[in-house]
Amino acid sequence: MSIRNDQPRDDDHVQTPSDHLKKSPHSKSGGRKTDASLSPNYDSESDGFKARKFALTDLVAATGSLKDENFLGEGGFGKVYKGHLPDTGEIVAIKQLDHNGCQGIREFEAEVLTLSNAEHPNLVKLIGYGAEGDQRLLVYEYMGLGSLEEHLHDIWSNRKVLDWNTRMKIAAGAAEGLEYLHTKMSPPVIYRDLKCSNILLGEGYHPKLSDFGLAKEGPCGDETHVSTRVMGTYGYCAPDYAMTGQLNFKSDIYSFGVVLLEILTGRRAIDYTRPGPEQNLVDWARPLFKNRKKFHEMADPTLEGRYPVRGLYQALAIGAMCIQEQPNMRPLIGDIVKALKYLASQPYDSTIQHSNSLSRSITTKSDDHEITKWEVDEHNST
Repeated sequence: MSIRNDQPRDDDHVQTPSDHLKKSPHSKSGGRKTDASLSPNYDSESDGFKARKFALTDLVAATGSLKDENFLGEGGFGKVYKGHLPDTGEIVAIKQLDHNGCQGIREFEAEVLTLSNAEHPNLVKLIGYGAEGDQRLLVYEYMGLGSLEEHLHDIWSNRKVLDWNTRMKIAAGAAEGLEYLHTKMSPPVIYRDLKCSNILLGEGYHPKLSDFGLAKEGPCGDETHVSTRVMGTYGYCAPDYAMTGQLNFKSDIYSFGVVLLEILTGRRAIDYTRPGPEQNLVDWARPLFKNRKKFHEMADPTLEGRYPVRGLYQALAIGAMCIQEQPNMRPLIGDIVKALKYLASQPYDSTIQHSNSLSRSITTKSDDHEITKWEVDEHNST
């Protein structure tokens, strides 16, 4: 899938596989053009925003003068450090944007303008920012457990394998964060960079979406999409958006489907270490969706069979619907939230002997509503 557009706009940044984070879940790249320009003297609080403005010297001091031991990682637009705010005692993550690139300035604007207007338990909290001269720093709450990507794919770590219940909790929480962006914010926001490295985990594996540099205001009124230069991360970008540059809320749904498949299978969205046919997660999964008898082959081997068979089938069905090639066939985020919250509310006890026999049905009813069958309103689907 080619992530490009023949009529690019200079307000966006195309992300390629080489733009991925090297290590830190707190740093990423991207940007968007905003109506307001955040000058070095921009005061978010006076404009009704909630972000706190810091002096640059205070933020540098908070990281121990950017010492190596506080270095968390580096993305396409700067480095991230662990910091300590002495006046509040908070442990924070401080992202230092690369002042040599204009895209870093746009990412800075998008982050502050988006997160200062957002408040939800499944969105990372922007504590504040520093802007002096050509320097830009962003201050976030520190998410001590790192990213979902690290827990799923970092085989060199000593982290324990995520159990089924935790995976469903993370999936449901991430969906709730996306629902807030799509339906609760005014104007609504298309995330455009949903992936495992942008889902951070706090105490109790509580998930929060992070990095909103690629966020874009969604279509309004009778509009069905926003035309923009194609951007995102290879493997997560919806094929219809990649081909046309027409961005809508269903573009995020496709990305969520890929993330859900990663959670269920333990495979990366793109993995060049696997044989050719298995390098792309969606391409590998689609043939298996056609044969219910092969569903168990899609379960993450590290779960060692410790999962509810019916629950796995239901979750895979949700993922399959999200990655439909036609955007109007993908479910609404509200339906996804309801289904995943139901699955997360059904705790699985791995100590109880379970059977891996195949179920004849992947549909379970709760309050007489099928949780894996969607009624798609075509009028609202694009």
